[in-house]
Amino acid sequence: MDIAAFLTSAGINVGICVVLLCLYSVLRKQPSNRVVYFGRRLASVRERSSDFFSIERFVPSPSWIVKAWEATEEEILSIGGLDGLVFQRMLIFSIRVFSIAAIICLLLVLPMNYYGKDMEHKWIPSESLHVFTIGNVKEGSRWLWAHCLALYIISFAACFLLYFEYKSITEMRLAHITKSSLNLGPFTILVRSVPWCPEESFNDTVKKFFTNYYPSSYLSHQMVYRRSIIQKLMVRLFPFINKLDAEKMCSLIVPVDRPSLRPCCLCGRTTASFKILASEAETVKDCISFADFDVATRENECAAAFVFFKTRFSAVVATQMLQSLNPMLWVTELAPEPRDVLWSNISIPYKQLWLRKIGTLLASIVFMFVFLIPVTFVQGLTQLDKLSKMFPFLRGILKKKLMSRVVTGYLPSVILMLFLYSVPPVMMVFSSVEGPFSRSGRKKSAAVKILYFTIWNVFFVNILSGSVINQLAVFTSVKEIPMQLAKAIPTQAGFFMTYALTSGWAGLACEVMQLFPLCWNMFKKFILRNNEDSSDDLMTFPYHTEVPRVLLFGLIGFTCSVMAPLIIPILLVYFVLAYLVYRNQILNVYILEYEGGGHFWPIFHNTTIFSLVLTQIIALGVFGIKESPIAAGFIFPLVFFTLLFNEYCRQRFYPIFVKDPIQILIEMDRDDEQSGRIEEIYTKLRSAYCQFPITAHHFCESVLSSETHQLKSAKDPEEATSERERSEGSETWAVVNFEKES
Repeated sequence: MDIAAFLTSAGINVGICVVLLCLYSVLRKQPSNRVVYFGRRLASVRERSSDFFSIERFVPSPSWIVKAWEATEEEILSIGGLDGLVFQRMLIFSIRVFSIAAIICLLLVLPMNYYGKDMEHKWIPSESLHVFTIGNVKEGSRWLWAHCLALYIISFAACFLLYFEYKSITEMRLAHITKSSLNLGPFTILVRSVPWCPEESFNDTVKKFFTNYYPSSYLSHQMVYRRSIIQKLMVRLFPFINKLDAEKMCSLIVPVDRPSLRPCCLCGRTTASFKILASEAETVKDCISFADFDVATRENECAAAFVFFKTRFSAVVATQMLQSLNPMLWVTELAPEPRDVLWSNISIPYKQLWLRKIGTLLASIVFMFVFLIPVTFVQGLTQLDKLSKMFPFLRGILKKKLMSRVVTGYLPSVILMLFLYSVPPVMMVFSSVEGPFSRSGRKKSAAVKILYFTIWNVFFVNILSGSVINQLAVFTSVKEIPMQLAKAIPTQAGFFMTYALTSGWAGLACEVMQLFPLCWNMFKKFILRNNEDSSDDLMTFPYHTEVPRVLLFGLIGFTCSVMAPLIIPILLVYFVLAYLVYRNQILNVYILEYEGGGHFWPIFHNTTIFSLVLTQIIALGVFGIKESPIAAGFIFPLVFFTLLFNEYCRQRFYPIFVKDPIQILIEMDRDDEQSGRIEEIYTKLRSAYCQFPITAHHFCESVLSSETHQLKSAKDPEEATSERERSEGSETWAVVNFEKES
């Protein structure tokens, strides 16, 4: 690829970024788009739309960048949780390390590459990108010491920054554990694979076991139940109960006390019959009977339960010990926080989990190799001679300079990015089938799968481009891998630069624009005529897609820093723009449904170490090709030091992200007893892990409270009026604040 093709791609992507960012600064001011661009704020306060006209609403402004920049870490921590702050620290680390790399490589390495051979250089726009890479340095050149020195500086700077970031985030995690004194997760363990006894139910078996073996620390337990289709529908209808009038609910529909079973006309199964009631004065208790929707029955019990202990220490001890002679029975794990529980997967039999993991692993590998087809096609677009032979009818078009530049410089990265949009949903399905019992665990599993997928298909397969047979033939000899990578990376530097522009810069512009939610919101409001902002439109932060993307660009940056330094400024701009965009998204768009405790940082650390070691191995191959054995010999101590540093961090910091320190848990237990908070915690434990938000008792209470509120409003109209005024006042306050934020 020549400089002109790269500049064509850069111009297109910069134009897209500018247009989308200007559109965003205008669209975010429109009241109809508040659910798209201020979803988190709408979830925390009541809002009433205000369609006033103002010329400022249609003028682009960079105010959102200033507000994102001025936000403090304390604000990010309180709004986005520890996971949001850790993601920001990932970007800060990337900005720092690649700023150092940019200074070293652009001032020291790039001139050595450009003047590496005695040759007559062309005008820069007509030059090939190859002359700016290490491939332009002649064999046996003494200038290779500059590359070795730059690699040492980058590696030491990365390890130095990683150590202090790891240490700082570990302290944040410990502070997070200490401050969450009312978190009920440390008091709770999840027990799976409860043995079946025909003489008693699972509920009795769990109670008998823990009262026998944990008599002093066992508090109570909550069984996990299966749900029928009708029960799932009732759970979904529960949020709408408060919107309906109690009297109307009673007059519309009611199940018969003993419903007769009639065959369904669609599937032949039996259904419960209902009777229509007139709007007569019947009490709520007389008209509503949910006996047929009871979930807590012996037939619906699963072989799993949440067991509550009196102290955090007792719960941790219970998870560290084998509960029976058979390790496949009475399997215990610390429970996630109540908001984080993935109820649909807890009912999966424990003995199926290892089969599910093997199945999803095989499916992921198959999907990874199937994806070779579009990647190979994309790489074919970068080689005009092969493309002309395969498609003779394109020869006339490809002879035009502008078309050839667009095809080789812009089109491959766009096509690859479009194909990659199908990866996150597929990997999320695989992670769900795998059987994690927490939503954060599912997202973490999907993130790891997407990370492996993108590193293989975007990095390795692209730099080892060619036919699938050639790509597989590379790995017939392990000794040839560094040499093959060393030959391929300088030639593929242009593709990675255009990919960083397309997937990085333009991808961030699409992220801040929220194209899919924006289109759905416009369709719903202008086509379906539905002006209500539903809670279903709110989103959580997509860590499973954004963390792998940041890590992929970090891998590309480290491996290309010494080989092709021109890519570093592009990546540095990406990380700075990502820092601002994601701060804005955390502050305004994404809601916090559960707290993961910063569990993505070890993934970031390990992948960064992998990127450093891979860079050093590739440099070893490059110095071997360039006939510089002394420079290659200096790489071995660097690889050893990097691995030694990683092992130290694994021993010093990583265990805190896996287990909570007993010292902190015991001190928290003592503080709870001294402050009298322990009784409050016990009270909350009884209802925290409620699997179903609706039962017969809860439903009747909700309807009765609605009826009582209506009667009270009818008897005391003045109080009702004042309450309405207070509500309108709060809505007006919310509108004013949203207008100021816009």
